[in-house]
Amino acid sequence: MAYEIPVTQARAELADLINRVVYGGERVVVTRHGKPLIALVSAADLERLDALDAPADDQVIGAVSRVHEVASAPREHRRFGIAAEHRGPNPS
Repeated sequence: MAYEIPVTQARAELADLINRVVYGGERVVVTRHGKPLIALVSAADLERLDALDAPADDQVIGAVSRVHEVASAPREHRRFGIAAEHRGPNPS
């Protein structure tokens, strides 16, 4: 649960609020007219939030970039009746 505080009061108590977040591990929600306006969270919480926002495509691309192409053995070609082999854009 987050600690809620009006923006007018938060201005006067900013240093205390920062200490509550950093040392007390609290999350502070600053409100205006009773509605959430901003949240003060620790840097560690922010990193976790950023990680959740990372596009799934980046994770897939990272995983695929670690996959290395392995040439199949000639006996596998005979075993499965493979007559041709794709050698990619730069055949060697």
